Amino acid sequence: MRPTMILDDIEIIMLEDGSGTFFSPREEVFPATPEQWADADAFDPGARTEGGEWLLRFRCFALRRPNGRVVLVDAGIGPADAPSASWAPVPGRLPEELADAGIERDDVETVVLTHVHTDHIGWAVTGGTPYFRNARYLLQSADLPTFAFTGPLTEAGQLDLLDGDARLAPGIEIVATPGHTPGHQSVLVHDRLLVTGDLLVHALQLLHPTIEYAHEVDPALARTSRLAALGRLGGDGILATPHLTEPFLRMPAR
Repeated sequence: MRPTMILDDIEIIMLEDGSGTFFSPREEVFPATPEQWADADAFDPGARTEGGEWLLRFRCFALRRPNGRVVLVDAGIGPADAPSASWAPVPGRLPEELADAGIERDDVETVVLTHVHTDHIGWAVTGGTPYFRNARYLLQSADLPTFAFTGPLTEAGQLDLLDGDARLAPGIEIVATPGHTPGHQSVLVHDRLLVTGDLLVHALQLLHPTIEYAHEVDPALARTSRLAALGRLGGDGILATPHLTEPFLRMPAR
């Protein structure tokens, strides 16, 4: 059974494009203590292989609105020739995941790119054309200088740049969460569920939000964004995460 959640009139659907181990030891990218690792491994044991490697999921999330139209958050690792091919387990299976969820490609009216790292943009453009033909692609303008694949989106008139928070649709809000990249953004559904993007990439950063990650361009700003977003969500909030083992997580007790 595909993991989904329904909040009022919006269905949140998990779409897993792939899974695989990270390209460097997890201890090299997080300055965590043994006690903090033990906390994280107890909370999310599926994120560690028997050999101690960091195992990630690569997910997108579809927000299906009452009119049947879909907001897709992130575009996965992509096909075999995607930009992420040097390190991610391509080809991804997002097209099959969409079909299995009853979503036609042309039903996607908006693609929110949380940021421009290659494991989040893989299906945005394929074969030199936008994969989602009817969609507006939303990106924070601060991330534009580091996104090398905007040409086809711009030429097709499908790229919209944002500067900060924005109301996308009833019950769906884009929240600027910079730090992981200059223009990182997350998506808030009915003030209760946050599609995080890489606001946090491991259970370490959920249980210990001040822990830095080596691939954050501005660790201090990322920490501020993480603390603010988790604080805004509150104790009964829900997280939809691209990389942790469980796609939907309740906020842990503090």
